[in-house]
Amino acid sequence: MTFQPWIKRFPGGGAEASVVVFPHAGGAAAAYRSFATALSANGVDAYIVQYPQRADRLTHPAPATIEELAAELYEAGQWDRVGPLRLFGHCMGAVVAFEFARIAERHGVEVGELWASAGQAPSTIAGSSPLPTTDRELVADMMDLGGTDPRLLDDEDFVELLLMAVRADYEAFNRYSCEPGVRIRADIHAVGGRDDHRIEREWLQRWDSHTDGTFTLSLFDGGHFYLNDHTDSVAKMVSGQ
Repeated sequence: MTFQPWIKRFPGGGAEASVVVFPHAGGAAAAYRSFATALSANGVDAYIVQYPQRADRLTHPAPATIEELAAELYEAGQWDRVGPLRLFGHCMGAVVAFEFARIAERHGVEVGELWASAGQAPSTIAGSSPLPTTDRELVADMMDLGGTDPRLLDDEDFVELLLMAVRADYEAFNRYSCEPGVRIRADIHAVGGRDDHRIEREWLQRWDSHTDGTFTLSLFDGGHFYLNDHTDSVAKMVSGQ
């Protein structure tokens, strides 16, 4: 099997299905290492994709749209060799995973399930307020979301690199639009934190309009990054345990 080196694999013993993890906006693959490790401990092979403009893809140009990013990620590996696929995307990663699923299905690659974690449904994005893109607004937004160690925001070099990645992702997200009737065959499971002040429950519920299969909605205690407090439980759920 051929995969780009920036796709991180966590083998789980040759399970029949594989989970592909799509990070949040500005997030690097390393942020999901614990989650991928938990998935592999439950017997599934896990793959974390790396977006451009960060970590080992620091010099790679950022795609202008979510659709282009999803296409780039699809072309980065022989996904037909590790299917059927289960996709897990957090925040913006949920929409990237959705577009990835559309591409995979067009190419005959089976996608069994999409787990949309703390991410608004595709059809709600165009009508919501655009994400910030100036340096000051981006830093304030990251502090509001949590998920980034406040001590790291005192490191100017770190902040410069982080802002580059977040801005690229936010600009692509702001350009995204999807009609309510656009569906995938895969089941969709929306997951979120009960205290997430950024993602409305209605936005999670609206994922049901994007599947021809089964839809479920599950909530955990916590905020936007609830996953950090429920890594093992979510990993068991996604791996089918």
